Amino acid sequence: MTKRSVITVAILIAGFIFLRAACFGQSQPSTTQQDSLKKFLQDYLKGPFHDYKRARYFAAFVDLKDDGMQEAIVYLSDQPSCGSGGCTAMILAPEGSSYRVVTSSTIVRPPIRVLANKSNGWHDLAVWVQGGGIQPGYEAELPFDGRTYPKNPSTPPARPSAGIAAGAVVLPSGSRGHLYISDRELAGNVASGPPP
Repeated sequence: MTKRSVITVAILIAGFIFLRAACFGQSQPSTTQQDSLKKFLQDYLKGPFHDYKRARYFAAFVDLKDDGMQEAIVYLSDQPSCGSGGCTAMILAPEGSSYRVVTSSTIVRPPIRVLANKSNGWHDLAVWVQGGGIQPGYEAELPFDGRTYPKNPSTPPARPSAGIAAGAVVLPSGSRGHLYISDRELAGNVASGPPP
């Protein structure tokens, strides 16, 4: 093995050990969390641009601040949220029985990882950036600046990863996601007008 291979394996093992110990506070979301997130997204994304029959999102509930509260990382995969460079990812913090937007980042592609390192008390994130003129793709690290994460992973303060940073994939590539509103719920609203 080359020295670089040994270092890469060591980083991966250290990351795995860290994940086993910390798991970033990620667990199966409660029904209440799922319902609150769905209601928030329905309200937040209300408007003529979103097709509720086809709109989908991926979500992970992760303790990004290590304070016992789980934030939601949401990847929107509906047409208005996506372009040639990727789709929109949102970081939502719990607020009462709902959420508030911490960040809405464009041109993101999964996988989305939560990194072991932190900036201003929040775990850094890593996302894939490719397309829309960016070739070849690369993993970008998104540090928290005290208020938000970068809104565009291809421009500073986001930065290309300098190697394999320890962290965990929380939103993998290739999932189908969840509907914003189910066909059954949509059918119940047809008689009274467009979806809420």
